[in-house]
Amino acid sequence: MLTYRRAGKLYSPAMTQTANIGASGPDTGAAPLIHPLYVRITHWINALAMLVMIGSGWQIYNASPLFAFTFPRSSLGGWLAGGLLWHFAAMWLLVVNGLIYVAIGLATGRFRRKFLPIRPREVVGDAKAALTGTLRHDDLSRYNAVQKLVYVGILLTGVVIVLSGLAIWKPVQFRPLTDLLGGYDAARYVHFFAMAAILAFLVLHIVMAILVPKSLRAMITGR
Repeated sequence: MLTYRRAGKLYSPAMTQTANIGASGPDTGAAPLIHPLYVRITHWINALAMLVMIGSGWQIYNASPLFAFTFPRSSLGGWLAGGLLWHFAAMWLLVVNGLIYVAIGLATGRFRRKFLPIRPREVVGDAKAALTGTLRHDDLSRYNAVQKLVYVGILLTGVVIVLSGLAIWKPVQFRPLTDLLGGYDAARYVHFFAMAAILAFLVLHIVMAILVPKSLRAMITGR
């Protein structure tokens, strides 16, 4: 075996390689994990639930429009009662799935690591970089300031849409909540605009997945 002397001690290439592995961990050749399994599962369940809720919600909206337009008649459910059935089914899936995601995210500290801190100066800088096409996406394990702000905002919007939905669904039983939102009619507007914000987020999310394909792969494989 080839050896060499350093500071009065004998070394070999095998000994040096072993020492390096011990210091940095074995090189398995696998990419680092970006999204743990629970994030991927809850992400896709949430996407399905939101699509069902939006489609059925349009059907419910068409029965009593808030504005001078309606959504396509092909909206999920076919008619008001059908839309309500789909909407309530997806609602429970969304709530349970969301609670699991939030609980694990808080318990593991992932929310704190991924979403905080949010600094206004960094948000402005990253927004300018995004608009000029110079924002880099080399490290998908770290969110830029705009992503942090958007993700926290959509989580809060999710809370708003659930609470306003409860106020519309059971305005008598949840009267304090309905009153807090300004009454039944006002709660419908809050619910509608929360839906519009989530729909805009979904469109942006899909566009970014197309522009940065490896982000979609990471949400499927975790890496």
